[in-house]
Amino acid sequence: MDKPLGISGRIAAGFQRNAITPLLALVLLLAGIFATLITPKEEEPQIDVTMANVLVPFPGASARDVEALVARPAEQVLSRIAGVEHVYTVSRPGMAVITVQFEVGVPNQTALVRLYDTVDSHADWLSPQLGVGKPLIKPKGIDDVPIVSFTFWTADPERAAFSLQQVARATETELKRIPGTRDVATIGGPGHVIRVDMDTERMNAHGITAQDLRGALQLANASQPAGSLVAGNREVLVQTGTYLESAEDVRTLVVGVQDRKPVFLRDVAEVVDGPDQPSQYVWFGTGVAAEARGIEQQGLFPAVTLALSKKPGANAADVAQAAMQRLENLRGSVIPEGVEVTVTRDYGKTANDKANQLIGKLAFATAAVVALVFFALGRREAIIVGIAVTLTLAATLFASWAWGFTLNRVSLFALIFSIGILVDDAIVVVENIHRWHTLEPDTPLWKLIPKAVDEVGGPTILATFTVIAALLPMAFVTGLMGPYMSPIPINASMGMFISLVVAFVVTPWLAQKMLKNVDARQHGGEDRMTKRLDGLFRRVMTPMFDARRGGRNRLALWVVVFALIGASVALPVVQLVVMKMLPFDNKSEFQVVLDMPVGTPVEDTARVLNEIGAHLATVPEVTDWQSYAGAAAPINFNGLVRQYYLRSAPEQGDIQVNLVDKTARERQSHEIAVSVRDAVTAIALRNGGNVKVVEVPPGPPVLSPIVAEIYGPDYDGQVEVARRVRAAFEDTPDIVGVDDTVDEDAPKLVLRVDQAKAARMGVAQADIVEVVRLGLSGENVTPVHGGDNKYEVPVRIQLPAVRQSELGNLLSMQVRARGGDNAGQLINISEVVQVAETRREQILYRKDLLPVVYVTGDMGGKLDSPLYGMFDIRSRVNGMALEGAPGLGGTLGEWFIRQPADPYAGYQLKWDGEWQITYETFRDMGAAYAVGLVLIYLLVVAQFRSYLVPLIIMAPIPLTIVGVMPGHALFGAQFTATSMIGMIALAGIIVRNSILLVDFVNQQVAEGMEFGEALIRAAAVRAKPIGLTALAAMIGAVFILDDPIFNGLAISLIFGIFVSTVLTLVVIPVLYYAAMRGRIASLKNPEENPA
Repeated sequence: MDKPLGISGRIAAGFQRNAITPLLALVLLLAGIFATLITPKEEEPQIDVTMANVLVPFPGASARDVEALVARPAEQVLSRIAGVEHVYTVSRPGMAVITVQFEVGVPNQTALVRLYDTVDSHADWLSPQLGVGKPLIKPKGIDDVPIVSFTFWTADPERAAFSLQQVARATETELKRIPGTRDVATIGGPGHVIRVDMDTERMNAHGITAQDLRGALQLANASQPAGSLVAGNREVLVQTGTYLESAEDVRTLVVGVQDRKPVFLRDVAEVVDGPDQPSQYVWFGTGVAAEARGIEQQGLFPAVTLALSKKPGANAADVAQAAMQRLENLRGSVIPEGVEVTVTRDYGKTANDKANQLIGKLAFATAAVVALVFFALGRREAIIVGIAVTLTLAATLFASWAWGFTLNRVSLFALIFSIGILVDDAIVVVENIHRWHTLEPDTPLWKLIPKAVDEVGGPTILATFTVIAALLPMAFVTGLMGPYMSPIPINASMGMFISLVVAFVVTPWLAQKMLKNVDARQHGGEDRMTKRLDGLFRRVMTPMFDARRGGRNRLALWVVVFALIGASVALPVVQLVVMKMLPFDNKSEFQVVLDMPVGTPVEDTARVLNEIGAHLATVPEVTDWQSYAGAAAPINFNGLVRQYYLRSAPEQGDIQVNLVDKTARERQSHEIAVSVRDAVTAIALRNGGNVKVVEVPPGPPVLSPIVAEIYGPDYDGQVEVARRVRAAFEDTPDIVGVDDTVDEDAPKLVLRVDQAKAARMGVAQADIVEVVRLGLSGENVTPVHGGDNKYEVPVRIQLPAVRQSELGNLLSMQVRARGGDNAGQLINISEVVQVAETRREQILYRKDLLPVVYVTGDMGGKLDSPLYGMFDIRSRVNGMALEGAPGLGGTLGEWFIRQPADPYAGYQLKWDGEWQITYETFRDMGAAYAVGLVLIYLLVVAQFRSYLVPLIIMAPIPLTIVGVMPGHALFGAQFTATSMIGMIALAGIIVRNSILLVDFVNQQVAEGMEFGEALIRAAAVRAKPIGLTALAAMIGAVFILDDPIFNGLAISLIFGIFVSTVLTLVVIPVLYYAAMRGRIASLKNPEENPA
């Protein structure tokens, strides 16, 4: 009587000859094709990273007042919002910038609604008597990162940045019409303005003040519908007043009366219609490899850059391609001859190229696995496995789209990494059908297939869920790294479950169709292989089972195993394997970020940037570069987190460097960036600046790779401690790009009003303040109307640029006395003010309600891992004595995980940067690993009804490290977060092999075979499917070995699977014998004798 079929056998029997099975397979295939066509393509995964800057103006206030009266109350209000992770504040004279960073995963819309609601409902935190302006909220998220940028430049000496800006702004409107576009903005150019350059001598002669000019312009630029009247049986609309519509209207405006004659504005000022005084500069430079990008001219040219971002969920590749096509159509019309346009960023193309490349690798990996099955089992079996894998991938792609993932490098790498384990179920089922068909060639397939599937069905189901149990907890890793890597555990887990269904539903149907006419007697080769393996394992294991010497032999085996594990663990300790969060990717861009001394004119910043650019142009791989002085380059994800979009001061600038495509160069982008660091640093230092070479981070970005946060009871003391910590940074070998948030001293002039004298003369201090501001900074007092301008054209009053540099010109301006004997008379400002020289105030920083000073750096040199640099610095600052400066004493405290518990109990240092995110990621991955092991244990306990057997089955898990660590050392690769993902996946894969062995042993023992013989037979018979699945997983990993980020995952899988599989085939039988030789009864009757 045949043994009753289990669930897997019943499923196989139900679908192997069912007409609906091929229809189900067709639906899966079509679903996969649909998902591939409709899923948006992006280079990186979409992550909900929401942050917002709350800008609160406080004109005239010192940085200390801004901190005390605005920043502190604001952060206390904003920190109460649910989902807020950090609140940062920057207090500078006249302005507070409060940055609210929400936890990763909080939906953008939810976060912003909470923020706006909190700000509006707590508007009373600022007293209206303070003179504080209304808070302005500027939200930022991942979709604010431009996917395409076009740089407009010209070699035509008749054109300048102003004309390029007008062309770019006209292009904005056309590009905004493209479906899926979010923001289109132009960076650079002076802007269009009607400038009123005041002539103080003529103004004084005509009795006109700057306030008179402002008032006249504002009052004259007024018009409004007055209503309507009825005349001649018709309604006639009445409009009162006309707007200023041109520079000529401004020139002919009457601003006063002198000797009963009108004083026109042109009498007291020069009116210029044209570009504003430059506050930012953008230049376009070409490199040695410019021709590779189609750039024919060499040199340095004025430029502006147009940046375009996409809406959430839009396909980056489609939006980018549509933008470039639209731009081509605009040439010769909106974009005139003589204006060149170069694509300086195209994340759509890189996303599409990466997706196509990875889909190609997916196809090759699938083909390689099918070829493996072909050589091991035969042509028909290979076709069955190939169809099963194709259907599994198709269904997984559909499930990935339904989950909300895009086609990006991580989700596609998840599928490539999964190929080897997705094929496991199909291989095990097909191999066992093949084996049964060979053993019972005369049995009809329709009878044989359900039995063959049922024999391996139980362990296959269990093994599949053990792999899912190992992978799925990784989906709950917190921080930026969790959502970034989440496609790997989720896609792989969905794929594993789908592969199990396909193996039990579609594979039997395919086997029934393709193997029914095959003569099973031709497969005699399998018996020969089994016999050879049987002989091999018999020679290896028999001494382990020997009654007299077996114990000693097993002890020797355990000593060797533990020695291998110990040696492998020692490799990171002796730095033969370097630990790092993630290695750098091979990108086609990097940045050079420059900070000049505070007070540096924007022209000097531009000059230094272009000097650095001239050196970069000599690098063989550089195609072009763009320098941005007084403005931020189009941000990437790194710039979003580091808030580079706020870098608009005259002393700030950066260079966007573009490289030739990675297929056309030998050096990786990281090697190129490192090679230019010394030269650009020397140029910056020669000019008094500080420069950093910033690469696109391979994973979640941080403020800087190495960050020391200085806390303490007094800000001046924090500054002094920060200087000492910075010195330790600079003295540590291989630490580069050292900087801090302490501003250099810079001069400042204070015009103090003599209150007594001003009162006697009837002059109000507010009038003096206003007139000086109008003269020096200027003011956009009113716009002109008419024309077809997208942007407002303001009328600005100010002193001419050539006169702003002389303090005497400001002091010669006049104000009108408001009262007393001098009422109505004009008083020179120089008569009522005194000039005092002082120093600029420091910008004050706070993090999570505590004052902080940051010291930052990066790691160069051979190790190239910030963690090692941080610990080298730590050896210099740990317990640092703080004597030698007023207010300092004791030693420097140190914190690693959180802010100081008592920040006012002396000065303390908190390590942040890559260390923090590495700690959080590996902590969470370690917890996920532990949860996975517990789940695996519970699953195996439920299957084998034993507490001991699962421990034996899981024993090979530590053996994976014997392959993982030496593999990294052999390749010279760093052990990264992706390496850890590989180790976690290995737990499920290796347990799968153990389950197949132990289950077969139990079956053979239950059928009456001697225990030792059953162990040898299990190793011999199951070696083939175990070896096939191991090779399949290794082959899949080979195709991601060349990726800089994911090669750690590939190395872990390749070497971990190879070494642990070989050892498992010996260790598991020997360990099972040692543990269970006295419990044979429980194996024969597990229902009655649970272990």
